[in-house]
Amino acid sequence: MIRVEDWDSDDANSGIDRSRRDPKSITDKSCYEANIYDQRPDPSFGTGAIMHIATVSPMPKAGGKWNTYEITVKGPRLTGMLNGIQTVDVQDCEFASGPIALQWGRGVVKFRKVQIKPL
Repeated sequence: MIRVEDWDSDDANSGIDRSRRDPKSITDKSCYEANIYDQRPDPSFGTGAIMHIATVSPMPKAGGKWNTYEITVKGPRLTGMLNGIQTVDVQDCEFASGPIALQWGRGVVKFRKVQIKPL
């Protein structure tokens, strides 16, 4: 389980990744990427979604404020919470273990109070 406080500009493209593959080559297809991307052209995989795994509807907005993002992987169950609201709840076990990364793609992104709890 990872809990992160983050501040993102409106145009930010960021996320929290968990991979089981090469930690030097983490992409949205080689990990679980809990997305932070308010301006993503396809909002179903925007802020609150897990790229290529779980869509979000409606997409919450993270830009311009501090947010609390919590991602839990317990066995095959993957859940995401943004500011206390569940955004995803899906069964998938492809990346059940591995390193965690904080991702930046564009815009201003600030992370603070990163907490990791083994389950």
